[in-house]
Amino acid sequence: MGEAGMSDWHTFPDRHGLDRALAMEVLQRLEDALESRGAAYLVVSGGSTPAGLFSILAQAAIDWPRVTIILADERWVDTGHDDSNERLVRSTLLKGPAADAQFLTLIPKPGDAEANIAQLSETVNALPRFDVVLLGMGEDAHTASLFPCAEELEEGLTTTEGALMTRPSTAPYQRVSLSRRRLQHTECGMVHIVGEAKRSVLERAEHNPDPLRHPVSAFLGAEGFDCWWSP
Repeated sequence: MGEAGMSDWHTFPDRHGLDRALAMEVLQRLEDALESRGAAYLVVSGGSTPAGLFSILAQAAIDWPRVTIILADERWVDTGHDDSNERLVRSTLLKGPAADAQFLTLIPKPGDAEANIAQLSETVNALPRFDVVLLGMGEDAHTASLFPCAEELEEGLTTTEGALMTRPSTAPYQRVSLSRRRLQHTECGMVHIVGEAKRSVLERAEHNPDPLRHPVSAFLGAEGFDCWWSP
């Protein structure tokens, strides 16, 4: 356990060990949810960090048709685009046994982003409490698409809506992000990072919690998200 008011850290000597241990933890929590309420809800993040984790989860023999998977955020691009998080999830996680999971897209249809976000927010808020939320983090301490440089950051940290559009000035594309409130409505939350640089950023965010400067700090400490890390 961590110090009072601090997140627990789970550290591993290499990425393979981290991926295996994190996969076991996630699968156990999904199994518990399936047994207790007959359904499970898993929130995942994009980027290169979770690719190994996804390949392990994909082969697990759990009752995937009763598991709903949703992304924490998405770039506002076509789902076939190289930079689409959904494309990543479909190619690495929704394979093998896990191909039978339910997947809730963050981009219901191309076109009117504002109409879509209202519909999406309503859909997301209607979902029950999540079982597992897996967040990543950038070296600017953003998580999901809650960027320190985005004008919408404060909205993302405070809104009661389930999702919102953000437009980071330091990263390409406008984006869809689940809100802080919706992401925190979970039985278990984890921040999954690799590398010394990101560890330093996450430790700084933990010890100097200012969500407007370090958005990831909104999920640390008393908010109960653990930190999972390897070099």
